[in-house]
Amino acid sequence: MALMRFDPFRDFDRFTEQMLGTATRPRTMPLAAWRRKDEFFVQIDLPGVHRDDVELTVERNVVTIRAERRPEYEEGDEVIVDERALGTFTRQLFLGDNLDVNKLSADYDRGLLMLTIPISEASKPRRIPLGGQQQQQSSGGGSASAEQAHAGS
Repeated sequence: MALMRFDPFRDFDRFTEQMLGTATRPRTMPLAAWRRKDEFFVQIDLPGVHRDDVELTVERNVVTIRAERRPEYEEGDEVIVDERALGTFTRQLFLGDNLDVNKLSADYDRGLLMLTIPISEASKPRRIPLGGQQQQQSSGGGSASAEQAHAGS
């Protein structure tokens, strides 16, 4: 598995929301993750967040996304309704060892942050050459019976 699904802090947040009766509010940074061939994609919703207010860091196998949503109104404006969550939001993704965090790339467009994380070369399936009779023959150590058995198959 490349993306770890267990996040103890996220589970604690969900439990707190359920206990306080606020579980119907949307998550602040919902995401979708999928694998396509040799890459993982993670798309994170950040509506109303400006590009300059998104910070993405990687430390070992942990990707941290920090975003700040600021109000569009200014001091002195009469705010009639503001139900949007404002402030700084943080989300961490714990990546498996089979992903190459050194080649992680990120794009941001229209409030969507898209991370592309390739699978490391060492984790990709590869064909292993078989040793045995051919190696012996090419090194001159093959016997006549081994050559006859090989020719008869």
